[in-house]
Amino acid sequence: MRPEIGQSKEKTGSLPAGADQSSNFSYFKAQSSWGATKHMGGFKATEELITMCQITPGKRFLEVGCGAGMTTWRLAKEYHCSVVGVDLSPQMIAWSKKRVEKESVKSQTTFVIADATNLPFLSDHFDIVLSESVTAFPREKQAVINEYARLLRPGGFVGINEGTWLYDDPPENLVEYVKNTMENVQFLTAAGWEALFKRAELVDIRVKVYKISMIEQWKNQLGGLRAGDKQDTLRAFKDFFSLSLRNPEFRKYARSITPSPAVLRQFFIYLGYGLYVGKKV
Repeated sequence: MRPEIGQSKEKTGSLPAGADQSSNFSYFKAQSSWGATKHMGGFKATEELITMCQITPGKRFLEVGCGAGMTTWRLAKEYHCSVVGVDLSPQMIAWSKKRVEKESVKSQTTFVIADATNLPFLSDHFDIVLSESVTAFPREKQAVINEYARLLRPGGFVGINEGTWLYDDPPENLVEYVKNTMENVQFLTAAGWEALFKRAELVDIRVKVYKISMIEQWKNQLGGLRAGDKQDTLRAFKDFFSLSLRNPEFRKYARSITPSPAVLRQFFIYLGYGLYVGKKV
């Protein structure tokens, strides 16, 4: 079933050879350039989040921040859902369209360029709204969660996977590092994320918080991928290193986001991820 949407002008995107290699690199621009997105916990976390949302075949699914379409095609093909993918980046939408066409699930998917704070869909329309590594970025996080809840039919679920401070008052230099390298991201504690759900009047809220390690993150990022997706992911990393060699401006950007040993240690002590699911009454 196609979503009911208001007036929304969807920009067309393409996948030029070598992708976008212009100046003024940023966290999101870099990812969209080589068609790779990642989130804490990898696809293992995605599968757990989907299970927590009680997914069954035929559900109407909205994925906010669909990125390169890694989750979108699985929801359509493996879970037999109708999926709408939303992203701010026309280039990410282009990657997603390419992926669902390759997986022969184009007829089950729709893509829209839109902002998470103002999604162009009618209320009470979707069974599940899912987002991963999205809600930590907007300043008005409550408005985003409220928007997710608005779109749900009664009995539907909001599910998010977001970076989570494991302790109150994390080191200031670590907070500044993640903020400066990840587009002013603002992570919350588990209690902070849960409070957003409560204020959105979601009920039966479930919270699972996990620590991460570098090895575990890599294993979860690649372990749940099938051969084709692994090839795409490895191709993206190859593009990253190739661009580092060929583009001085990108090398400068890459150095700017490389943490010091002290910050790297703090990262895995103080920062984890949380899976948060709430139900609309």
